[in-house]
Amino acid sequence: MKLRCMIVDDEPLALDVLETFIGRLDSLELVCRCHNAVEAYNCLQSEHIDLMFLDIQMPKLTGIDFLKSLANPPKVIFTTAYRDYAVEGFELNVVDYLLKPIAFDRFLKAVSKVTAAEQPVPAAAVPATVAVPAATPFSAPDYKEAFIYLKADKKMVKVMLADILYIESLKDYIRVKTETKEIISYQKISFLEEKLPADKFLRIHRSFIVALDKIQAFSASAVDIGKSEIPIGRFYKNEVLQILNQNNLLEA
Repeated sequence: MKLRCMIVDDEPLALDVLETFIGRLDSLELVCRCHNAVEAYNCLQSEHIDLMFLDIQMPKLTGIDFLKSLANPPKVIFTTAYRDYAVEGFELNVVDYLLKPIAFDRFLKAVSKVTAAEQPVPAAAVPATVAVPAATPFSAPDYKEAFIYLKADKKMVKVMLADILYIESLKDYIRVKTETKEIISYQKISFLEEKLPADKFLRIHRSFIVALDKIQAFSASAVDIGKSEIPIGRFYKNEVLQILNQNNLLEA
């Protein structure tokens, strides 16, 4: 029997990606595509749903608040750009937590957990204590394959996250710098910041986001990436230096 699914996300691209992934699996059936919590609520009232892919950051009502409002929610897999919500997600008994941009193999692992949860476990096989693993939305293989599409020169250009050195804001545009190319896209830096994994990228200035693993050196006022020296904004300074030192980038 197929699992009847719904997607709840305010981003059209995220809806399209998840719809494509669901369509690849014979065990899943997409019933509803919802742009907000209100549409999702209406779907749940009229349709039987087994599994909900739920975004967290949505206008008016967040995915977390929406889930808390449901008396009998279906199985839930959170889809979000913010790994900081992982703990709260597991406290709400969600099946899994997928960090955007979502790779298909990671999506498949999450769906497999739903299938496994449907299988009864013999009482003798249940251990006296169960250790809950730490949430790790991006394993190394996932991140190496992760990418985003940016609109540039009337095309959607694929950019591998692992290739990004830094991102610079140019008012209503951004400049994405990699080791081999530079992409100018009509986009706000704050929008892109929400899509990037927080453990891989860091906003160090109102105009700059940098890839943590590309930092070659840093001081109290700037970081060195490739041939560029990028300033640390004064309002970001304390948090940036704390994170950089926690990452052991500074030699003893």
